[in-house]
Amino acid sequence: MRILGINALFHDPAAALVIDGRTVAAAEEERFSRRKHGKRPVPFSAWELPEKAAAWCLKRAGLRPEDLDAVAYSFDPALARPAESMGLDDPWDHLRLTYAREAPGFLRTALPGLDPGIVRFVPHHMAHAASSAFAAPDAEPSSVLVLDGRGEQASHLAAYRIRDRLQPLHAQELPHSLGLVYEELTEHLGFLRSSDEFKVMALASHGTPRMLPELRRHVYPTGDGGFHATAVPWHELCAPRAPDEPWTQDHADTAASAQAVLEETLLDLVRWLHGKTHHSTLTLAGGVALNCVANTRIAREGPFSRVWVQPAAGDAGTALGGALLLAAGGGDEPEPMTGADLGRDWTDAELGAWLKTAAVPFDRPPDIAATVARAVADNQIVAWFQGRSEYGPRALGHRSLLAHPGHAGNLERLNDVKGREQFRPIAPMVLADRAAEIFDGPLPSPYMLFVHDVAEPWRERIPAVVHVDGTARIQTVDPARQPLVARMLGEFERLTGLPVLVNTSLNTAGRPMVDDPRDALECFGSSPVDLLAIGPYAIRREGFFRSGAAEGGVR
Repeated sequence: MRILGINALFHDPAAALVIDGRTVAAAEEERFSRRKHGKRPVPFSAWELPEKAAAWCLKRAGLRPEDLDAVAYSFDPALARPAESMGLDDPWDHLRLTYAREAPGFLRTALPGLDPGIVRFVPHHMAHAASSAFAAPDAEPSSVLVLDGRGEQASHLAAYRIRDRLQPLHAQELPHSLGLVYEELTEHLGFLRSSDEFKVMALASHGTPRMLPELRRHVYPTGDGGFHATAVPWHELCAPRAPDEPWTQDHADTAASAQAVLEETLLDLVRWLHGKTHHSTLTLAGGVALNCVANTRIAREGPFSRVWVQPAAGDAGTALGGALLLAAGGGDEPEPMTGADLGRDWTDAELGAWLKTAAVPFDRPPDIAATVARAVADNQIVAWFQGRSEYGPRALGHRSLLAHPGHAGNLERLNDVKGREQFRPIAPMVLADRAAEIFDGPLPSPYMLFVHDVAEPWRERIPAVVHVDGTARIQTVDPARQPLVARMLGEFERLTGLPVLVNTSLNTAGRPMVDDPRDALECFGSSPVDLLAIGPYAIRREGFFRSGAAEGGVR
């Protein structure tokens, strides 16, 4: 079966294509439209579809809309209830339901030739669950836990996978929502709601959870697989912060307390689920599963021996999950993901043509990996644009900024390059077979979704990537999956003795990750990056801005 998955209703619109159970392509609309998260999660934007992402997925496979067997839309309006009946203050929420019901018609307009009769509504949290349980390798049987802001009428799903079937066990009804509570705190602390929750997680490391007893009165597990989470009086815990104001210790302590109560509640939910299934593998999805600190506590202290997290755990991942769920229901065996590199790529010839059209000076060194390793060893910042772009919010060695981890000042330097807050950490990448001697935590960690304690002897050797609490959010690199990145890491270690590189996303604050060559050139030209490695080609800053650059070409 040829199935297109669509996520559109709330935020992070995305499309994914599954053919005969295999994931062929997946991409988020923000990478095409250059609007962070694709759109704001308000009812008035619910009609917007991932038109460009969907069209690209079909093009990637050489399909037309009329060639599809089904379209999975990851929200079922028939299951939804009015917002006021669920205790939510959202007077325009009825627009979402109207737009969801009309989605087949909107899709026909967006994809001419599509039969609206093949559109299937997939329950939101079942799509999340499928994105994890069916995409994880060696995950049959397994348990699955989904937590986010909201779906049709719940904010959580506990379920399990047996062969190609997902069986729900429990769902927490709204208004109780761990995701919405965390969103409320994000807004209270002066960050952008439904966007900057990761900043709260980072800020929490700078605080102590001294408000935890008070928060436990409002957020707590109920012992039956669910939880209470609503009406937290944030104003009583700390003063609200304006976006342009500095944060205070009260703000950091509130963030730390919220992080702690989230982790406690998640551990209870995980233990309840394991008590029902007794599986060894747990898979996670939903926006809360992007909280890598909580994921690590689940892996360390929870009863499951293995925890796997969907790299596109937020709503974007429901496009893939919806398609996988329909594929399994239609008799196709879902194949696990082999990586998050499911987006666009270009041939060497196409990249060269882009650069010639842009009239920038570039050269083609014998080995771009060795060239980059030498540049980073000389403490240059490198923009790394290689292969297919990532699906999900993490830069995983395809659209990355690379730097030397041995210079503590590179943390501030990179945060300045990206135009973001100085309390934000930067992450390391490391060869998978070297990770255990440096980092203590769940391994392998190919999707940067856990935090690891940095071994004491290494903290002074790689200070740029060590967070204030002595941890790092690592990406392990498998040479079989990413030979170019692995070769670059090996060459960097030969030059410096360090098997670790700084890896952060190739973008600037408030902008989506770079996706196509034009994005890469714009980012390189507007930020103090020393070298752009785009495919096999190298563009150097001094050449990019020198007189006569308009006559660019291969040197």
